[in-house]
Amino acid sequence: MGNVREYELAGIEVIARGVCAVDGKLLLCKAKGGKTTYLPGGHIEFGETGRQALVREIKEELGLDSTAGAFLGVVENSFIQHGKPHAEINLVYELSLADGEVRAQEDWIEFVWRPLDNLGDLLPEVFRKLGANPSMRFEP
Repeated sequence: MGNVREYELAGIEVIARGVCAVDGKLLLCKAKGGKTTYLPGGHIEFGETGRQALVREIKEELGLDSTAGAFLGVVENSFIQHGKPHAEINLVYELSLADGEVRAQEDWIEFVWRPLDNLGDLLPEVFRKLGANPSMRFEP
C-alpha cells in the first residue's frame, strides 16, 4: 500500500494535541496558506502514549523540547476531507515549551500565537472555548 497508513484508510485518526497558553495567547498551527488553525500536535503512533506522541510531534514540528502536562480530555471531530467523511479523536493535554523560538521545522505548516479572545478560526469549534478558560477540561 505504499505510504498509506492504516488510519488514513480507516478515515479515523487518533491525535495528541497540546494547549499552550502564555501571556493571554494560545499557540496554534495551520497549513501554510490555510485559513483555519488547530492546536499543535499530531498522530499517535503504535506503541506511544498520547503524551509521548505530543512531545515527539512538537520536537519534529518546532524543534523544541516540551512537556505534556495534565490530560484535559477527549474531543471527537468529524468532517469531509477530499470529498470523503473523516473523523478524528483528539487527546488533549496541557503543553509547556522549553525556551526557544517558535518556528516551524516543516515546510507545509506555520505556528502563530493567537490572543485568547480571537480564536474564531480554530477547529474543531469546541476548542474556541479555550478563550474563556485555557485550562478547561473537555468532557467526553
